[in-house]
Formats: sequence, C-alpha cells, structure tokens
Amino acid sequence: MTTETRIKPPAWFWVVSVLALLWNLSGVVAYLAQAFMTPEDIGKMPEAERLLIESQPVWVTGAFALAVWGGALGSVALLLRKKWAVPILIISLVGILGQMSYAFFMSNSFEVYGPGAMVMPIVVIVIGIALVFFARKASAEQWLN
Repeated sequence: MTTETRIKPPAWFWVVSVLALLWNLSGVVAYLAQAFMTPEDIGKMPEAERLLIESQPVWVTGAFALAVWGGALGSVALLLRKKWAVPILIISLVGILGQMSYAFFMSNSFEVYGPGAMVMPIVVIVIGIALVFFARKASAEQWLN
C-alpha cells in the first residue's frame, strides 16, 4: 500500500483556482456563443467581420474548444486537487497557442478589429502560461495528488 503525502494548500491557492475556473468558464461562454451563431447572426455583422468568421478554418475552432474546455476542466482539477490538472492545462495552452497563432499570423483579424484587439489575445496567452506554472507549483508543493 502506498501513502501519498497530502499537504494543505494555502488560502491563495483556492482563490487562484476559483478565479481560474471563472476565467475559463467565461471562455466556454464565448466559445458557445461563437459555435452556435446562426447564419442570421453572422449576416448582421459588418462585411469584414462576417468574412473573417466565414473564412476561419475548422482547426481554429477546434483549438478554441480545446483551449476553453481544457482550461475549465484543468481548473476543476485544481479545485479537486488532482495532479492531472497539469497536463490538462498544458493541453489548454496548446489550444490557446494554436488559436492565437491564427489570429496573429494567418488572418487579418487585427486589421478588421483594430490594434486594440491584440490586448485580449495577449492576456489569454499570459493567463494560460501562468495557469500551467501555477499547476506545476501546486503539484511540486504536493497540494495536488
């Protein structure tokens, strides 16, 4: 029989984990809003935005789904204090990087939305990286099992 050391995490661990879940749930809502956009909704958009949405490859939508659902699942794993939060959050980060690489390098999204539209993708990348480091630290500190 093996016994795992279970160390009680500090209060800030719970605060960060709850905030991570709320952040990722907002991403899930954004994904669902985009995924279930009707043709009528798309038709009401300005032409440049409509063309951007219509020309988006399916792999970008898949990366978006991987990013937000992985982030939400990884955040739940943090709250459950499970070590599998680390690989799930890494998978989420891969999804983020895939989605944002399209936005930054393969589309004209910043021409359509303006340079201010770069802020949110950068924030998403930074938070994704931070959550991976946070989960790794929690695992190293034995707050996860």
